[in-house]
Amino acid sequence: MTMLPSFPPITPVSPRLHRPRWSVMIPTYNCAEYLKQTLHSVLQQALEPQEMQIEVVDDESTQDDPAAVVREVGQGRVSFYRQPQNGGAIHNFNTCIQRSTGHLLHILHGDDKVLPGFYAAMEQAFQQEPAIGAAFCRPIYLDEFDNQRFIYQLEQSEAGVMPQLLQRLGKVCMIQTPSIVVKREVYETIGGFHPELFHAGDWEMWKRIASYYPIWYEPEPLACYRTHSSSHTSGLVRSGANIANTRRAIEISQSYLPESIREFVTTEAREFYAMYAFESTCWHLVRRDFQTAIAQLREGLKCSHSLKTLTNISRFIGAIGIRRSRKALSTLVKPSTHCQPQAD
Repeated sequence: MTMLPSFPPITPVSPRLHRPRWSVMIPTYNCAEYLKQTLHSVLQQALEPQEMQIEVVDDESTQDDPAAVVREVGQGRVSFYRQPQNGGAIHNFNTCIQRSTGHLLHILHGDDKVLPGFYAAMEQAFQQEPAIGAAFCRPIYLDEFDNQRFIYQLEQSEAGVMPQLLQRLGKVCMIQTPSIVVKREVYETIGGFHPELFHAGDWEMWKRIASYYPIWYEPEPLACYRTHSSSHTSGLVRSGANIANTRRAIEISQSYLPESIREFVTTEAREFYAMYAFESTCWHLVRRDFQTAIAQLREGLKCSHSLKTLTNISRFIGAIGIRRSRKALSTLVKPSTHCQPQAD
């Protein structure tokens, strides 16, 4: 298989270099307060240096000093690279891939962490099914204070290759970046993260991988994904750019989705995120954030205004009751955060 067009090329590792089994690449940007936890979570289960590369790749942080954290916690075991200039999260992700030398590549946000047993479980997956291109586990969502918000739903009860993953993944992102490990050769074959997708680049990547490779699912929740008010995504929600960029990801994935499911999956994805945006609209209306609510509604209707979408919106409005008090409306559950490629 030749590399797909329009995606950044990933150069293969030089055959003259020693290649460890693992590369744990940690992109950071102004998140040093969480980086200590991230590094500790990796070092507690790290293999020997010749078997596991661990490197922090900083996107020219301006508010903290991740290099100092690496020196303090890493004690020479963790290498550090600072970008010559800020290029954004997707550029930093692709730098992580390009600088990696291991056969298995784990991109771990500098404010996320892994739980004990993560690398052992992922290693076992690739040993048991050598043909897989990636393996992922259920993620746990944390808030900025380390409180557990929720755990992703169980996709299947036993570990193994997930059948028909693309049909589900094509509709909605149910993989978070810290929870997935990808063979480096897969990136070399299909290319890096798409430079346009500053918000939904991870979702598009997982769809691309699933279009060409089987993917392993580990039901144990072994990775933690953090959401917080200062994250890049919060600003994107206020402008509606999160939905607009998700819509662009749906458009891009049409170029490689199998023809047999392309139209169905694309329609399902558009309708899902139109409804997601509408629920977000209601959430922000309740909080009197009218600017964000309008932005979410506007971009959501650009995703889809099909009869199914409009019917679902009507049902949602009916379920909450137009005449309910603001207090009752405030009990609505906030829409779950869409996959967040940004490490800042």
